[in-house]
Amino acid sequence: MRVQLSDHFTYPRLLRFTLPSITMMIFTSIYGVVDGLFVSNFVGKTAFAAVNFIMPLLMGMGALGFMVGSGGSALVSRTLGEGDRDKAEGIFSMLVYVTLAAGVALTLLGQLFLRPIAAALGAEGEMLENCVLYGRILLLSTGPFMLQNVFQSFFVVAERPHLGLTVTVAAGLTNMTLDLLFVGVLGFGLPGAAAATVLSECLGGLAPMFYFFSRNTSLLHLGPTRLDGLALFQTCTNGASELMTNLSMSLVNMLYNLQLMRLAGENGVAAYGVIMYVNFIFVSIFLGYSMGCAPVIGFHFGAAHRDELHNLFRKSLTLVALTGCALTLIAAGLAATLSRLFVGYDPELFTLTRHGLRLYSLSFLLVGFNIFGSAFFTALGNGAVSACISFLRTLLFQVAAVLLLPLVLRVDGIWLAIVVAETLALLVTVLFFLGKRNTYGYA
Repeated sequence: MRVQLSDHFTYPRLLRFTLPSITMMIFTSIYGVVDGLFVSNFVGKTAFAAVNFIMPLLMGMGALGFMVGSGGSALVSRTLGEGDRDKAEGIFSMLVYVTLAAGVALTLLGQLFLRPIAAALGAEGEMLENCVLYGRILLLSTGPFMLQNVFQSFFVVAERPHLGLTVTVAAGLTNMTLDLLFVGVLGFGLPGAAAATVLSECLGGLAPMFYFFSRNTSLLHLGPTRLDGLALFQTCTNGASELMTNLSMSLVNMLYNLQLMRLAGENGVAAYGVIMYVNFIFVSIFLGYSMGCAPVIGFHFGAAHRDELHNLFRKSLTLVALTGCALTLIAAGLAATLSRLFVGYDPELFTLTRHGLRLYSLSFLLVGFNIFGSAFFTALGNGAVSACISFLRTLLFQVAAVLLLPLVLRVDGIWLAIVVAETLALLVTVLFFLGKRNTYGYA
């Protein structure tokens, strides 16, 4: 039986509705992970370090897609809840076209400035050349990558989360298969890994356009539209937290790399890359859940169903807590296995990676509450609160921690910076939950 936005959500129904979004985010995170796995084992740790060094910049350039997807889906789902389907489809179409145009512009800018930016961040010699080579190829799919992030949210609003899952799984499997072929079999090296990602992102971002242009029974379709400045402004302000989250993550990851280059050299950057791959996959579970339930929250808020808001809020906190405990135990218990999978060929690098992952894993206890809190207020239309949580969590607290803790704890301070930052952010999230509970009626 199909789950609809207007339903009452039990735990099984909520999990069933959000599972496609969770799986989509996991497969999206696998893109970089698979590239890194093949590059590390078939090309070497210098190329592997280069991929991890330039990836934050590339991900930051695609952050606009997360903003449009989260902010736009909240606006469109609320408009559907108010009963205006034609207006909702017009906003949806406009946002897709704006995202595509922005992707083209960012691709051109990235091609011009990639080398000087990589050099300014500290890359040099062979590592710099690898950064530029990998980055310029990957920039070709900036537009499709942004569209994929937009459609991940709108498939849920259109009540077609399983179709979104199918597209993303197909794109992820394409990436894995082409990495195996291009890097493992044909020996194309770093360019082969980049080409595999480009082709898979094109599939994930462009295939949904054909679906939404076609005649189907979903709630949303692409068609003629006009530029709606107010809707675009509301989308940008409402999704500002997700933009801030992704831009901040990119900037902070660059800072981590700079600190690690200073304290541990190329090995430090490579170790951090492995830890980030684990982090991408684990955190994508929280991101996917938040993305999946946000349209439901937005719909019931628009329809003034306060009892259902309370139900969704309480059940979500319970699921986030249980998942955080499970992921922490898994990360700590499998630290050696995961480290060996990526860098088992280098004993010194393996030891550094295993130790760092065990310390970093403590953050999984906390991060889910902060991600859900930010997405929750986005769905309620309060972009300011959402952006505040994201800004403090992903930028201010982490920058302070990664700059100050290494003064006392050296490299261990870098691994523990995320734990301190998420702890401080959780205090802020709880204060907002308590302060806004009567305003929105979710508690």
